[in-house]
Amino acid sequence: MERVLHIASGSFPWRGPWYFFHCCQGYFNEIGPFLVDEQDNVGGAINTLVWHDWHAAVRRSENDGEAYPLSSLAKKQPTVLVICGPDQNGSIGLVCARHLRMYEYEPTIYHPKRSSQSLHQDFTVQCEKMDIPSLSYLPTEVQLINDAYNLVIDAMLGPDTDCANIKEPYPGILVTLKQIKVPIASVDVPSGWDAEEPSQDGINPEVLISLTAPKKCAMSFSGKHFLAGRFLPYDIQKKYDLNLPDYPGTDCLIEL
Repeated sequence: MERVLHIASGSFPWRGPWYFFHCCQGYFNEIGPFLVDEQDNVGGAINTLVWHDWHAAVRRSENDGEAYPLSSLAKKQPTVLVICGPDQNGSIGLVCARHLRMYEYEPTIYHPKRSSQSLHQDFTVQCEKMDIPSLSYLPTEVQLINDAYNLVIDAMLGPDTDCANIKEPYPGILVTLKQIKVPIASVDVPSGWDAEEPSQDGINPEVLISLTAPKKCAMSFSGKHFLAGRFLPYDIQKKYDLNLPDYPGTDCLIEL
């Protein structure tokens, strides 16, 4: 039986009951290896996640009325700005940029702080080898961003970020993102949002792609909401009492 969850001013119909996940540290410790496998320099688990999920969400055909296929972009050049943080979300952003490049988008990476993690560094090198340009700084004049890009992908701060203690340069970047007019697509948790609390004064993404399970803050999100990652092992689903939707066919992404 199809159910509908009303969130803020919108509603999201889908098959099965809805569950907003309480993000505990134990969950992050257990699920981390399934999102980023630091022993696999090819990026096994994260490649699987982003290949099927981010790529599907960004490029889903216009006939489905979802996300940002090439044919729907407002500008002649299919430019996308990917803002990557130093942790897990940043790694996902780097792989996203790599695959966008493979499928005829023109991504540019802004990487305010480079990570010392080997996997993160490997993804950075891969993007450089694919001639994906990087910004040395983010313009504070928001019209420059509006004029240059069709879309901003927010892969900056993740669900384990302490929102009460965000350090520079990230507060300044958040101020800029609050002012831009081009759409924002956020990974897992919009940057600056507390994973467990509805946002009061954060950025306002048009699309949210939750990873493995929606976080509690998504209860206040009223844009397009996707869930990515059907690879989550059953024992972890059972341990944390996750009641996840059934993915259609072989898809690794579902719109909520």
